[in-house]
Amino acid sequence: SAARRRILADAGVPHRAVAAGVDEAAITAACRAAGSDVRACALALAEAKALAVGAAYPEAWIIGCDQMLDAGGEWLDKPADSAALARQLALLRGRSHTLHSAVALACGGRVRWRHVGRATLTMRDFSDAFLVDYVATAAPMALAAVGGYTLEGAGAQLFARVHGDLFTVMGLPLLPLLAQLRRIGCLPS
Repeated sequence: SAARRRILADAGVPHRAVAAGVDEAAITAACRAAGSDVRACALALAEAKALAVGAAYPEAWIIGCDQMLDAGGEWLDKPADSAALARQLALLRGRSHTLHSAVALACGGRVRWRHVGRATLTMRDFSDAFLVDYVATAAPMALAAVGGYTLEGAGAQLFARVHGDLFTVMGLPLLPLLAQLRRIGCLPS
């Protein structure tokens, strides 16, 4: 994602973005069928992405990431369109939900390290008029984000409280990743 690329670049992590080309819907469906929780599904997606890209670059350290949203047992994803965005935000309004942001490092065809960060966000009980305005103005960026918002943008106005790391909310638990990249020698210690 653009947000993850920006986070890595801003943190001084040299990288090249490569699309993984995995069937995320199939992986998510398999996780649901197996009775996995949302955390395990986020991790399965991140690992699948790291391994898929790693197949083309077997000697490189590959970072795979994904994020899942749990709203009281209901798994939410990126809304498909503005109408879905409005429905999703109405569902989350006045409630708390949890974001699980997974990162996996693969090299040589194996996942060598994995981590899942967690953040709990509480949306305020905003008005219908605010919802209509938000959807009209934020839709292009919001449609590309799990939950239908970007906390680093206008989506911040949706919230009353956030418990957790901002990087985790943005989809990449950066500090644990940086620590691991230093441990394996990809970044100076």
